[in-house]
Formats: sequence, C-alpha cells, structure tokens
Amino acid sequence: MIPDPRISQQTMATAQDAASGVQQKRQEELEKVQEPTPQSEEDYPLRFCTVCASNQNRSMEAHLVLSLAKYPVISFGTGSAVRLPGPSIDKPNIYSFNKTTYDEMYQELKSKDQRLYTANGLLNMLDRNRHIKAHPERWQDWKVGVPRLEENGAVGGGTGAGVPEGVVDVVITCEERCWDAVLEDLHNRNAPLNRLVHVINIDIKDNHEEAIVGGKGILELANMMTAAAREERARAAAAGVVFDRGTVDGRVPEIMGAWQEKFPNLPALWTVSYF
Repeated sequence: MIPDPRISQQTMATAQDAASGVQQKRQEELEKVQEPTPQSEEDYPLRFCTVCASNQNRSMEAHLVLSLAKYPVISFGTGSAVRLPGPSIDKPNIYSFNKTTYDEMYQELKSKDQRLYTANGLLNMLDRNRHIKAHPERWQDWKVGVPRLEENGAVGGGTGAGVPEGVVDVVITCEERCWDAVLEDLHNRNAPLNRLVHVINIDIKDNHEEAIVGGKGILELANMMTAAAREERARAAAAGVVFDRGTVDGRVPEIMGAWQEKFPNLPALWTVSYF
C-alpha cells in the first residue's frame, strides 16, 4: 500500500520533492475538468460511491475529484482495519475504521516522524483526507438508506454534501478483492430495498501517482454515465413521459466499452447487484 516507507535520510529531500511533484500533477489534472458545475437533481441524477481497502488513497482521491466536480459521492474501505506504512515493513500503523479520524492519524504520524511520513507521502494524503470527511469508514458497516452528510466532522467543513438519500446508483471499487467484498456483502444483505446498483471495478495500483490517474478515469466514467442520464431524461421530457432510470441502466455496457477504449491501462469489471 503506498510507497515502501524504508527511506534513507540521504534520499529524504528527493522523496519530498517527488511528493510535491505528485501534488502538483494532481492539481493540474483537476484543472482539466471541463464539465459544467451541476446545479440540480436534473443535471446530475446519479450518485456515486468509491471503495478501496483502507479508504485512504485510491477511494479518497476519487472521492475528492468527484466531489469537486459536484457529484454526490461517499467512500469506504473493505479491510478489517486501516493499515498504513510504518517505519518498517513489519511495523505498520494500524487504526480502526469508523473511529480514528484522519486528523488524529495525521497528528500522530507527524509527531512520530514528520520527515519520514512527509517523504513517503502519508502526511500529504492524510491532510487531503481530513478536509474531505472525518474518518475512514468500512463498507460492511454502512447503513444503507441513512442520510450521509460528508461535512460532519471534517476539518474545514468537508468538500461535498455527501448523499442525503443514503443510497447510490454506482459503486466503483479500485481492486478486484474489494469488488468481491462489496458483492458478497450486498448478497448477504438480501436486497431489503430492491434497488439496483451498478458495481464497477477499476484496477488501480495502490500508490499516489496511480491514484491520480485512476481518479481521472473515474471522473470521466462519471461524466459519461451522467451524459447518458441527461440524454435519457431529455428524451423522456420531449416525449412527455416520466423519466425511467432503466433507460440509463440499459446503456451502461455500451458506456463501459467506450470508456475502456479511452483507458486501456485501467482494466475494468462491471456487474449489477441490489441494495
């Protein structure tokens, strides 16, 4: 997960420069977003959820990018605990989901070894995360249908409004084992709401640079799915009929094929399940 923390003092300055370069690249990618800011439910009818193992790197980069584009979005991890690199391979930093805040992690690692955790990018990552929401959350503990307001507990108030309805239309995982965990959990819940959800896996390597690339791909997929939803909503309005979400659902295989051609280095899987 994230770069190997065993960094000699001789390479600290180089690593810090590299971390700064990653942040600069991320800012440049965000500036390329050309989609108009959505103003209403009619503009952006789809809600998203991003998932990785610890709700730290890949899911949170995608969460940030989607929230800055004004998409309703929440995020989770599927692991048993939050694991971050420590001073050596056999000494990771382990935290609890749904309890320890990103800010507490940030302050603790900063006090332990500021140079090390700046050099390997953890402090930059946690600083980003603590301004998005309060703490990492575990998918399996999500109470579907309960309103989700992401600003609660985040430093500075958070970056988005979350998902007030407590449900999403699309779940995007960042590696196949997370995809499997999400599908297994949905199966075990026995679909109490009988609400269809698209579950998509985009295979993203767990490092800061690849998380940026993956976030860009996820944003483009959200844009493509939303464009299809807009088209179907406009078609229904022109025909004088009620918008049927099923018309959008039926276009997802076509959208996934077109998206994969744009991002051949991000292998994707798609299926449907139910909340």
